Amino acid sequence: MKELRALIARNRAGSGETMPSVCSAHPDVIAAALLLAEEHGVPLLVEATSNQVNQFGGYTGMQPADFIRFVHEIRDRVGASGQPLLFGGDHLGPQVWRSQPADVAMAHARGLVAAYVRAGFTKIHLDCSEGCAGEPAQVADAVSAARAAELAGVCEAATDDPSSLSYMYGTEVPPPGGARAEEGGQGIAPTTPESAEATIAAHRDHFEALGLHGAWQRAVGLVVQPGLEFAPDHIHAFDPATPDRLSPVLRDRPGLSFEAHSTDYQAPDVYPELGRRHFAVLKVGPALTHAYRQAVYALEGVSDWIGAEPDRPRVPAVMEDLMLADPANWRKHYSGGEAQLRLLRHFSYADRIRYYWTQPAARQAVERLMSLLGETRPPRMVLEQYFAPGVLARADRLASRVRDWRLALVYAQIQAALAPYYAASARSAG
Repeated sequence: MKELRALIARNRAGSGETMPSVCSAHPDVIAAALLLAEEHGVPLLVEATSNQVNQFGGYTGMQPADFIRFVHEIRDRVGASGQPLLFGGDHLGPQVWRSQPADVAMAHARGLVAAYVRAGFTKIHLDCSEGCAGEPAQVADAVSAARAAELAGVCEAATDDPSSLSYMYGTEVPPPGGARAEEGGQGIAPTTPESAEATIAAHRDHFEALGLHGAWQRAVGLVVQPGLEFAPDHIHAFDPATPDRLSPVLRDRPGLSFEAHSTDYQAPDVYPELGRRHFAVLKVGPALTHAYRQAVYALEGVSDWIGAEPDRPRVPAVMEDLMLADPANWRKHYSGGEAQLRLLRHFSYADRIRYYWTQPAARQAVERLMSLLGETRPPRMVLEQYFAPGVLARADRLASRVRDWRLALVYAQIQAALAPYYAASARSAG
């Protein structure tokens, strides 16, 4: 993880550089991100969350070692075998098992972090902020820090090279997936300097109490809330004009940076400003699968004009049926009347539809659409009805690497959502 620590050092020295962290298990998202990182000549940081990938398979069915193989296979398939990869574990802690007593949940969490480290994950986000059965929804800093330190000790023991590990920690952490419920129209309150100081002190004390001096020196990121978020139907935009009250917290801590979650959908000028405020790692995930859905639905529109079996079941209809048949992945996240819920199921910024793309019926529907579209690209004037000019230009540039025009458009739509992160880092570094 020396690349990440080197970037953090440059950021703290004033470069403003950032590293996007792609939090997704969707193969097309990972493929598009690999090609974009290769284009910019930088490593790609890919993260798996604890509910997505764990020692029991998570909702993807993958254990940590499976996920790493999965990403490597995609890298080879898209012809980017030389592209450097970094792997991070996101929200590693008892969160997945928080409905169980703390001792049970923490036993699972110990197995979780050991599996991640043994598989080759080196960026470790320790998240013990949520309470277990019988505890408050958010536990105090002291409890969270004690549990994080315990898990760091497990990580150190699980590897032959502890120096390869870098830790992220913090208690003001958005839930996995990012989107919170509506907050009555109020803005998202940034972490206060006092809260950040208290979190650092609590973690330092508990790491030191367990003799984890080396691990504490490799704790390079504090997860805080900069004042941005996305809700199911709107975006809480970051205001670059707000005073930077958090950077002074880092003044006497040269190896430490901030990590921001839920940075999806922000305006492009937000990312360089976050970099200037020492947010060296910027998490993004739902915005990328949201872009994937946009591309697939756009290709459905294209199919209407080229006679691709107009009476067949459409991808949106298939996805609607899947979500209605199994509402567990969206019901608790969306509210409103039936018309509103229907729109949210497909278009929400929370993008809960992403949990359904791996189901056999969804895969078959997408594969059938791609087959019916054929290998001959339609006239540009048709594509211009459904894809923005920048996406079409990006697809043109991808054509030399991605011979399939359909996949090129899908990748281009995803890259359009991810590209501002790289552009911001390049502007800051320049």
